[in-house]
Amino acid sequence: MRLAGKIAIVTGAASGFGEAIAKRFAEEGAQVIVADINDSAGEAVAASIRAASGNGRGDAHYVNANVADADSVQALIDRTLEQFGDLDIIVNNAGITHRNQPMLDVDEATFDQVYAVNVKSLFHTAQAAVPLFRKRGGGCFVNVASTAGVRPRPGLTWYNGSKGAAVITGKSMAVELAPDNIRVNTINPVMGETGLIDEFLGDNTREKIITGIPMGRLSQPLDIANAALFLASDEANFVTGACLEVDGGRCV
Repeated sequence: MRLAGKIAIVTGAASGFGEAIAKRFAEEGAQVIVADINDSAGEAVAASIRAASGNGRGDAHYVNANVADADSVQALIDRTLEQFGDLDIIVNNAGITHRNQPMLDVDEATFDQVYAVNVKSLFHTAQAAVPLFRKRGGGCFVNVASTAGVRPRPGLTWYNGSKGAAVITGKSMAVELAPDNIRVNTINPVMGETGLIDEFLGDNTREKIITGIPMGRLSQPLDIANAALFLASDEANFVTGACLEVDGGRCV
């Protein structure tokens, strides 16, 4: 059990990459807080983890959390401590995009929402969790960004910028927090089979996107979950500031 005894928060865990990460962590022994704004789906994910518990598998509970809101994120940390008594890992997975379209067609409210969820959320979780991690002698952030942050596609300009900001923020956090034994790493998935895929595609087709991926397929949630598992585990205890493309060769 690679995460036995670990306590993790996974944001955006009601579906897609986050759901897979939460379930994979629990399979490896972690106690998991499933954080999301979709109550019914989040409760279902937590319930499915609890139903599968046994043979050392971890426990899970759902907490409603809006990662774009400081008070909500602080309440998430507080609820985690109430439930499990400690916190080892935060997976900043929650994300949002705008529809694939010309950059000038994206309105300001959508732009603000994209940056609030994809970038400001990192500020909020750091503000809430870093003091705790320092007090306990260490901790781990795994941020889910995107290949869009390092090799952007047209039509997703503002989303691309938000993920580029997440990549650089993660690297800077890693350097600053390393003396506190707080690790910060980033995963860059290529476009995946999640609930946001239609927004990412816009007028494109899956086939068109896949032609740009050397391994010939989109990412699957389990691909991202396995990468997050490694980065969150003690196997990666000397890995910080890394930016891992899980992209079938897209960024080569």
